[in-house]
Amino acid sequence: MTKLAVVTGASTGIGYELARFAVEDGHALVICADEEAIETAAEKLRRLGGTVEVVRADLSTREGVETLWAAIEGRDVDLFFANAGRALGHAFHEQDWTAIRRLIDLNIRQTTLMLHRVGARMQARGSGRILVTGSIGGFVPGPYDAVYNGTKAYLDSLCYAVQDEWRDSPVTLTCLMPGPTDTPIFHRPENQLSEAPIAQSDSLDDVTKVARAGYDAMMAGERGVVPGFTNKLAVMLSGLVPQSLLARIHRSYAEPK
Repeated sequence: MTKLAVVTGASTGIGYELARFAVEDGHALVICADEEAIETAAEKLRRLGGTVEVVRADLSTREGVETLWAAIEGRDVDLFFANAGRALGHAFHEQDWTAIRRLIDLNIRQTTLMLHRVGARMQARGSGRILVTGSIGGFVPGPYDAVYNGTKAYLDSLCYAVQDEWRDSPVTLTCLMPGPTDTPIFHRPENQLSEAPIAQSDSLDDVTKVARAGYDAMMAGERGVVPGFTNKLAVMLSGLVPQSLLARIHRSYAEPK
């Protein structure tokens, strides 16, 4: 029987690469995003020989989560990739409250709901693997990314806590914690990130390498992975350097110019 992988935020970037790896490993796919590009992604994945179902839904809403759940409820999900997420640039007080609330709803509220449902099903069955896309941003205060970093801190912490609860379980939960990665997130107008120095630099990590690190870590049952030496160093220093200094460093590459 063909195993099933479910990937959220699969239209571009890390999510698309994760879906591609799953197809190449012989998994059938259910992919989800709230934009038309998910259809293009599905066609590309089908050309690799995969069976691909598309769910067009906004996972920042409860209705969107229920739409995705209806597509997979009652089916054995072998791999679940909680990758959908949003980001915002500019100063906290300048951001639109509706956009802030939508970011929190997607990155925290509805992601937690899907993890709870999928995790419970996997535990009842006694098998399954989950990968959550967190961020090294969860380890540092993020001026001009304040809410985003806060939501990623929540996800990173949630993963490590649940991993400990499941340490004697055959179900695995892995947290992928990349640094700034070359994905369309920096170029979406609604994210307001294109003016940040990091978006205009050549130091962004390669998206395929980041996704591969996460995929391989999940398949190996590892608890977490931080791709790249520089990012590993940043995480290590986050426990040693004063938070005020970390905030100033983050501001240097996040403040719009």
